[in-house]
Amino acid sequence: MPAYDAAAVAALADERVSRRDRVLPPAFWGRTIAEVLAARPRLSQLPTPLMTLSAPGLRHNIDTLASWCVRHGIEHAPHGKTTMAPALWAQQLDAGAWALTLANVYHLAVARQFGVRRVLIANSVVSPLQLRWVADELARDPEFEVSVWADSVRTVEIMEAARSAHVGPDARPLDVLVELGAPGGRTGARDFETAEAVAAAVTDASTLRLVGVAGYEGAVADDVNESGLAAVRAFLRDMAELHARLRKQGRYDADVVPIVTAGGSEFFELVAEVLGPLEDARVVVRSGAYISHDDGLYRRVSPLGQSPRTDGEQLVAAMHGWMRITSQPEAGLAIFDAGRRDFPVDQDMPEPQLVRPRAAGEPVLPATGMTVTKLNDQHGYLRFGDEPVVIGDELRLGLSHPCTAFDKWGLIPVVDDPDATDPMVVDLIRTYF
Repeated sequence: MPAYDAAAVAALADERVSRRDRVLPPAFWGRTIAEVLAARPRLSQLPTPLMTLSAPGLRHNIDTLASWCVRHGIEHAPHGKTTMAPALWAQQLDAGAWALTLANVYHLAVARQFGVRRVLIANSVVSPLQLRWVADELARDPEFEVSVWADSVRTVEIMEAARSAHVGPDARPLDVLVELGAPGGRTGARDFETAEAVAAAVTDASTLRLVGVAGYEGAVADDVNESGLAAVRAFLRDMAELHARLRKQGRYDADVVPIVTAGGSEFFELVAEVLGPLEDARVVVRSGAYISHDDGLYRRVSPLGQSPRTDGEQLVAAMHGWMRITSQPEAGLAIFDAGRRDFPVDQDMPEPQLVRPRAAGEPVLPATGMTVTKLNDQHGYLRFGDEPVVIGDELRLGLSHPCTAFDKWGLIPVVDDPDATDPMVVDLIRTYF
């Protein structure tokens, strides 16, 4: 059965762009996305500020992690909240992703709009309104599968109360994973006793079904040094132990293949190392930021980043910012036309990389000796040394942290070669934040 509605994804090309799509100039407003792409626009035809994706970079990253998961015998449910882009979700599912991970029921509604069949919601859902909607979706589509997290008995009680008042005795149950956490971390039961009580509450409920154990190891360690890696390994061993306890207690139905899931984009190699050997569970990593990688946070910490910790090709940065110098108010300082509303700064400042040609026939130049020091809402500050910039120069920036980059853009151009003198736009990706 198909993993998503290919026709709905293809229909995105029929949407008309408008003044709301700030990545395109007025000359393209009113055209469909397909018509815009048929015109084969170049980067030089687009306004700044701008964020673009690299077509070969996206393909490389999707294929790299897909093949890595196959080699290590684990499944992948990429976290779709990174991009909120159904067209990119489709590429990930086409590459073999077992499911899609999402963060909340709004995200799920977008996924259902595009027919995504299997979803993990990596959170508890405690809104009765949302629980009723999910129940209706399960009843409407017998091929739809969704699982949610629970880390307290109270959460289970809320889910059971909302569902039991809304569905009949023959309704499909809502699948639940017990979430294990760690002291000082984010969500998740803090000890085995609490987690086992949650599991017992799920199995005692009339409208719920226990299907596994979940955790987020990224909240356990702040770094990829030896102490951080050791802490993550210990946490993952606790997840395996909880799964073994629940199995021994008979908490899983006989027809359930339990899911044991962890693994963002920072420690997925440890999930394969510690949880991969489990023979009585489906081990699932949920890496999401890998699809674009970056020139900051994930370049430093990814297992397939600049300092690889596992086998396989390195991931490549597939997202870039573009900005234009608008002022040079004092020596060594240039102000440009992009700010915090355009590019992420929660992990690192954007990284100047290239200066686009100033005239036809000139080459792309490296942004040597240039540093972004600050971003305001709509302005950025560039310090430069011996290699000067002038008003009107357009620069390419490396960006850090995909999860706070995609949400700033409702439509994102995909280019054929971000290193070219004038890249061609080969796709336009719609996001749903």
